Amino acid sequence: MKSREPLIRAKRFKIEDARRRIVRIDTMIAEFDRMAADLDRDIAGEEERSGISDPRHFAYSPLAAAARQRRDNLSRSAQDLRTQRDEAESALADAEAQLQMEEAASERERVNEAEALERRSGWRMGEPARA
Repeated sequence: MKSREPLIRAKRFKIEDARRRIVRIDTMIAEFDRMAADLDRDIAGEEERSGISDPRHFAYSPLAAAARQRRDNLSRSAQDLRTQRDEAESALADAEAQLQMEEAASERERVNEAEALERRSGWRMGEPARA
């Protein structure tokens, strides 16, 4: 029978790749959240300095408005990354399940081959053939 080892190695690589992807996504989410928090502090400081905290006010600080827009964009990007992370976790779970199935099938094949070899060697040793 054909060995399943190359397939099992490929599945293990796929699992490790999915784990690395999740870590990268988590890092990006944390960075975006940190940047958004920094922008929140900048916005609050600029609003305090100008004395206007209503973004619809005609004299609202352009710097605060730009920082708000950037913060909103970062928040949306972080949310998109959270969705990607959920998808990556699902893909990881699927890959792990596939690996377990392949490993179980490989183990069954090894046991079957060992039993067949044992039967053949017993037959050659002068034992009567089993029906």
